[in-house]
Amino acid sequence: MTSTPEQLTAAPFSRIKIRTGALVFCGDEVALIRRDRSDSTHYTPPGGNVEHGEDLDDALARELQEELGLDVAQAEAGGLLWVIDQRVTRPGPTPPPRKLHMIYRLHITEDVRATLAEQEFDELPDGSHEVGVIDWVDRRKAADLPIFPPIGPALAALPDPRALITDAALGPVTDDNYTWV
Repeated sequence: MTSTPEQLTAAPFSRIKIRTGALVFCGDEVALIRRDRSDSTHYTPPGGNVEHGEDLDDALARELQEELGLDVAQAEAGGLLWVIDQRVTRPGPTPPPRKLHMIYRLHITEDVRATLAEQEFDELPDGSHEVGVIDWVDRRKAADLPIFPPIGPALAALPDPRALITDAALGPVTDDNYTWV
């Protein structure tokens, strides 16, 4: 039997990607990458997709080194904070993947913070780069920020950056509760 182009095209959310990210705290402030676009501004925790065969811890360490210049050995690990299941339609020719966001937390000192990057360069498909600005945001003021995944309310609700979390699962992000920016 021969496959048709329709059979070879993946259905939306039939692929699963895993993204590791971190909330890097320095006191009550947290590092977020701000992306200013012509039609919007949004924030995201530093991190990125796990590469094929890559361990989650290695992926997180690689992404934090690439985006912040942070050697995770300089940080106090705080463990897995949240998991978010994303099934959001997005623009583009390829069907959107289902993405699992693994959000960890780390704590750093002011001395380490002073050595970190102030900008992050995200490579685009055409080889150019989108510049992200590393903003240090008071976590208590994150509820109304356009953060993706939408963790602002949960971040602002933390009693303190080291608070014990008993349920790491945040609500899913779907077309019903999020519009792609």
